[in-house]
Formats: sequence, C-alpha cells, structure tokens
Amino acid sequence: MSVQERKQRQRMERERLIVATARELAERQGWDAVTTRRLAERIEYSQPVLYSHFRGKREIIGAVALEGATEMALAVRAATAAADGPRARVTALARAYLDFAEHNPAVYDAIFQLDGGLAYAREDTPEPLKDAFAALLECLGEVAGDGVHPGLFTEVFWAALHGLATLTRAGRLPPEDTEARLELLVNRLAVL
Repeated sequence: MSVQERKQRQRMERERLIVATARELAERQGWDAVTTRRLAERIEYSQPVLYSHFRGKREIIGAVALEGATEMALAVRAATAAADGPRARVTALARAYLDFAEHNPAVYDAIFQLDGGLAYAREDTPEPLKDAFAALLECLGEVAGDGVHPGLFTEVFWAALHGLATLTRAGRLPPEDTEARLELLVNRLAVL
C-alpha cells in the first residue's frame, strides 16, 4: 500500500469516526449538543483536523443524513421484501418507516428536519436521498391507483408517514393508537 493510499484510508476512517461520534452524541443529547469543539474532544483530534473534513456542523448533519437515508432505504426494502401481497408490503413499509423514525430520532431529524446543506427533489439530490425515496416508490407505486401518478402518490403517503412520526414523537398523538392510524392510512389511502 502506498503512502497516499494509507493517508486516504486514514482520512476516510477519521471521517467515519466524526460522523459516528456526531450521530451518537445527537442520539443521546440532541443536535444542540453536537459542536465542533465537543466532537474534536471526543474523537481526540484538533478542531482544525475536524474542519479539514467538514466545514462545520451543517456538513456533519448532511453526512449523517446521507448515512441515515441509506439505512432507512435498507430497512424499508427488507421489510417489504419479507411481506406477501400489496397490503402486507404497504403495511410493512409504514411500520419500517415509523420504527426507523422512532429508534433513530437524531438521524431522522438530520434527514428530514435539519439543514444539512443537501438538495432535495432536484437533479443534484444526492444518490442516498434519491434511493430512500425510490425504496418507498417501489412499494407504493403499485398501489397508487389508476390515473394517479406513482411519484405523487408516494409523496402524499410519505408526507402522512412523516406527519405521524413527527407528531407522535412530539407527544401530539398518543402512541397507543399508532396501529389504528397505520391501518387507516393503509386501508384508506392505498388502492389495494
């Protein structure tokens, strides 16, 4: 291995460490606790080293969002692949989405609530974000109904899931009614 290759590998390892540490800190204490100073202390590198990887917290949030979008797409695809039939797939998708939001609140916020400097719904949208949407579209496109654009249907269904996730987490909706809401969403919105 050349010196250049070794340096590149070390750089990538530091970057992964920064992202993992930011994510862990955000999940435990919230994004307000994630500062470049705290990250530098936790990873035992100087702030200038951290800034050589990311220009600031915004880019770190963006990196967490991209990593999280990849994980969410994998979770949705795994859940829908194991389901039999359109109704079961849509229900599995909804549960996987809400479970991801519940178990990864800081990552979910990085993807959907915080400014990570990422483009959404544009040509220059990063591939992990496009793929996360594609994971939803793969399942939901088949239940959009006649004459309904699959992408628009996916957006509306996703918006409903996001609303459920966000409102439940904020204590605006009682969590004990989550299954009833999911059933209503699946049975009334999707054409099954």
